[in-house]
This record gives sequence, structure tokens and C-alpha cells, in this order.
Amino acid sequence: MGAGTSRFIELLAEEYPSVADVSRAIALGKHALTFPKPTELFLSDIHGEYEAFAHIVRNGCGSLKPHIGDAFGDVLSDEEKETLATLVCYPAEKAQADIDDYANEATYYGEAIAELLVLLNHLSQFHPYDRVLDLLPEDIGEAIEELLSQTRLHVAGCVSRESLDALANSIIIASFIKTGSALYLIETLGKTIQDLLVTSIHVVGDIYDRGPAPDLIMEEMINHPHIDVQWGNHDIVWMGAALGQRGCIAHVVRNCARYGNLSILTDGYGINIIPLANFALSAYANDPCEGYALKGNPQLSPQETDLNIKIQKAMAILQFKVEAQLIDENPSFNLESRKLLHTINRETNTIIIDGVEYDVKDPVFPTVNWDDPYALTDEEEYVMTSLEKAFQNCEKLQRHIRFFLDRGSLYKIKNNTLMLHACVPLNDDGTLKEVDIYGKTYKGRELFEAVDRYVRTAFSATDAQSRKRGCDLLWYLWLGEGSPLFAKSKMATFEIYLIEDKAARKEVKNSYYSLLENKEVMYTIFEDFGMDPEVSRIVCGHTPVKVKDGEDPVKCNGRIVVIDGGFSSAYQSTTGIAGFTLVSNEKGVALVTHQPFEGKQAALDHNADVHSARRILEAAAQPRTFASTDEGAQLKLYLTDLEDLLSYYQH
Repeated sequence: MGAGTSRFIELLAEEYPSVADVSRAIALGKHALTFPKPTELFLSDIHGEYEAFAHIVRNGCGSLKPHIGDAFGDVLSDEEKETLATLVCYPAEKAQADIDDYANEATYYGEAIAELLVLLNHLSQFHPYDRVLDLLPEDIGEAIEELLSQTRLHVAGCVSRESLDALANSIIIASFIKTGSALYLIETLGKTIQDLLVTSIHVVGDIYDRGPAPDLIMEEMINHPHIDVQWGNHDIVWMGAALGQRGCIAHVVRNCARYGNLSILTDGYGINIIPLANFALSAYANDPCEGYALKGNPQLSPQETDLNIKIQKAMAILQFKVEAQLIDENPSFNLESRKLLHTINRETNTIIIDGVEYDVKDPVFPTVNWDDPYALTDEEEYVMTSLEKAFQNCEKLQRHIRFFLDRGSLYKIKNNTLMLHACVPLNDDGTLKEVDIYGKTYKGRELFEAVDRYVRTAFSATDAQSRKRGCDLLWYLWLGEGSPLFAKSKMATFEIYLIEDKAARKEVKNSYYSLLENKEVMYTIFEDFGMDPEVSRIVCGHTPVKVKDGEDPVKCNGRIVVIDGGFSSAYQSTTGIAGFTLVSNEKGVALVTHQPFEGKQAALDHNADVHSARRILEAAAQPRTFASTDEGAQLKLYLTDLEDLLSYYQH
């Protein structure tokens, strides 16, 4: 035995000091390998649609009701099962809504807790018991563990009304009710059931923009024990805004105003926009702001609509200016063509783009000095400075962005699945495209890792120059045109607002998107990321799949799955659906297509659910186990080490 191996065995021996200890650990580990493969959910492009996202996550993408059916059989009616499902998803709210229907509060609590315990006991058989215990809070964990023991005793493999009644009247439950802690117990049981339904959740980018509540989505993710995120371009721009990067701030604020969602800033994050509002109402007081109508139907009052329109235009003009300054500061980005303000012919109110002359539909620029069109007025400088401070000093936003850094990345590989938001940039011939970042070229996996380092440097570097380079790269990643990783060139803000002719508003996609069905090209990507092409899959989002037009999200014979199905209501007219969820579990892999969710209140009022259709992409010949996962492979290696330790003890 080598010195290194001997030292490792000695360290293991400190944790398992006897033959009995190591034998028990081996037995438990081997038993864990036999459990069903944990369920993984993959979602993307949530875009602020909190209620639909939260409901799908909390009910395990439709797996909750089948488990309730298996746990209770015919003991509960269909209506009672639906009520229990809603109670699991919204434990506190549902309990408070339903308790008034009972003459006796204690009766309601007893019955609800008993049903939750039976369901929790049912789900616990699919997981190592240590995992169940790890999910329980310290303050009442022992009490719940004892209640689960009583549940197994009362149920004894067969649930009945009598066993439910006996459990409901147990001394421990009565104690929770008497001390006013029953609602807390219900909340804890509901959350534990939610966490057991799904072991891993992968959000493949774009939590922010368009929808009304990205902050609530972030809170939901932070509170889930096993969730990760692969940054999308809309997340990247908020990360930059949190650092005070002016180009990113200009987009974030303008986009909130464009969709009538300024409440995200004011109510969600407590960001002070009063200086901006005062400036916009003054500078654009008599401006019709043609072309700045709000997107969707945000249901604002006339006064709120007018404010959002004026703020949108104020921020658009500011975006023209601050982006031009950033382009001048970063010549290596090669974005000179995006500076258009100075090319407007003020006599004819026209502009030439790619050799074509277009009319400028909104020629009103009250804050532009045409001798120096990209200079900010004193009032605009004050607005941008106040916004910088507000974003940088927002504790809640900083905490959310810290979550991105702690549990997020640009890509992730797990269980033969490569997760990334958009694409791996390719040349027209399918080879990996080299991208220049500050004078050095990268491609494929190296590109992702280099950009990831720059992003983290923006938050961690102590010197101003490194931080600025990282911050400006965040803005460049967002902008799209030539962007290293999102590779779908976005229309300049200028073109969106000021040119009526849609021919000028083109988005040029990277060759990746036209080569998705090319097996050889996709295999090249897998190999570059160190994956076996024969068993690997890419899961990505970013480009809405037009299901209503017959587009298939499954590409390259199942090797690529594009799961941007329109969670955002703003995209549902494009996709014809309300989002996808990819599900991987012991049965195989399925793509779930969702219809619009009526909302949380509808769920509380009449047990409304998300209606979904399931498509099997890969059916397991026999149930897959934990042993088939990456964590299972790591456990097998650990068991080998434990067996070496056992041999060491025995000899």
C-alpha cells in the first residue's frame, strides 16, 4: 500500500473507526444504489412567470397526483385527492382557505396532517431514509420522524378511513394543534413532499425580463435544496446591472417599462426610479413617443401607461448613448455598426442601414445635442448615476445575483446531459467557431470556461480594470451581435423603436441553429465537451419553438432538445403553448408540454392545475436506478474505498 493510499485509508478510518461502522456504511451505500433514479426537471426561459413555474416545480411536473393515487387508492374521493394536491403545493394558503369549511378547527388540522403524513410516508420508500430526514427542519424533525413511525404502524401497508382517523387523533398531532403549531407542521410536510417529488431542477436560463415576478422565482429557487441554473442572456444583463454596468442598466429599466413591469424594480427590488420618472415626465412631456407603445396587455391605468411609455423612451435614448460610449471603449467588440444615432439625416429624417434608406418613425430627440449626439445631458447623467447606486445598493438583488454565482454557471454536464442556454458557436461548415475575447481566441468548451471566468472576475476582482473588463463583457454577452455564447444577433434598440420597416429588424442566428439536425456536427460538440456522443444529449432554450406551426423541439433524433416553449405569456402567441418541461426519471425521458395556468388563486379556489401532455423521448427497458447516475458512479467509487478499509481492518 502506497503512502498516499495509506493516508487516505487512515482518514476514512477516522470517520468509520470500527468494522461494524464501515460494514454498515457499505450496506447502506449498496442499498442506496438500488433506489429509483431521482427525478430531474429541466426548464428554460421562465421570463418572470412565477406562478406557472412555482406550480410545476411544486407538483413535480404532474407527478404529485399519481403518487396521491398510489398512496390512497379509493380511500379518498377524486375531489379530496385534488384538494390534497393543492394543499401540498400551497400548504399554508390552502389550509387557511379551507379551514373555515370545518366546524372544528382541530378536526381540519388533524385530517390534513394525517393525509400529508401518509403521502410523505409513501414517497419516502423511493428515497434513502437519511435523505428524507435531511429535509426536515431541526426544530420539529424528531417529532415528524416519530409521526412517520406512527404512520407506518397505523397504515401497515393499507390505508383506510379508520387508519387516517387514528393517525389524525394521535397525541403528537394533538399537541401541535394545542400549541398553535399545526399550520407550521402542515407547511413543513408540504415542503418536504415537494422536495421529494423532484430531486434536481435545472433551469436552463432566462429567469428575468418580460414577465412580472422574476424576484419571486429567484426566491423559490433559493429555497429549493437542489436546483441549479445555466445563465441565459436575460440573466446576464441583470447580473451586469447589479454591478452598475450602464449598458445593462439601460436595457433592464427600458425593458421593464416596455412590458409595463416597472413594479419589478420598485416593488420587487425597492429600486428608486423617482429621479428617472421625474426626468421622463419633464423631458418628454409633450412628446407622443411614437413607436414606444407597451408590449402585451399589462393592465395599467392611463396615467401608469403614459409614465411607462415616457420612461421607456427616456431609457431607449439613454441606451443609444451609453452603448455608443461602451462601443468606443471596447473596440475589440467590433460593434461600431451599432452606433446609428449620428447617422440620421435631420433634414429628411431618414437613415441608411446596409445601403438601404429607411424613414425614422420618431424624429423627436429633445435630449440629443447633434454636435455631440452621444453625450449625456446633466439631467441624464444624474438619472444614470442614481440608477447605478440603486442597483448596486439593492441587497435583495445582490443576494439573488449571488445565487447565480453560487449555484449557476454558463453550462453544466450531468448524467450525460449538456445544459446550456443557447448554443455552442459554430462556423458555417460545422467546425467550432473561434471567438476573440480581449485579444485571445477561444472555441467550444474553452470558450464557455473563459467567459465564465470573466463573469466571476467582474464580481470578485479587486482592481478596477479587471472588474470593468468583466462588466463590459457581461454587456457584450447580452447584446447578441457577435456575442460569444448566445449567437443570435439582436436588433439594435435603435432599429426596434425608430424604423417602421421590419426588413431592417433582422436577427441573424449562428450556424449552430441551422445545423441542429447534423449528427456529425453535434457529435463534434459532445466530444469537445468530453462526452460520449452515443449516449449524450444537449438541453437548451433561448429560441421559442413554434409548436403551433409544427416545429418540433426534438432535434437530431433526440440528441438535442430545445425547451423554450413560451412560459412567458408574451411568447405564447408565438409558440402556441405555455412552456416545456423535460423530465428524466426511472422510467426514462419525457417532454411535457404545458397549457396556460389559470393561476395560484384559481388553484386555491377550485384546485386548478396545469394541463399538460407528455411525450416519451426515451423509455427505459427496465426501471433505472440511482446506480445509473453520476452520483451513483461516485458512490460506487466510495464503496470501493470503504471495502479497502474493511479489508484493512480484517488484515
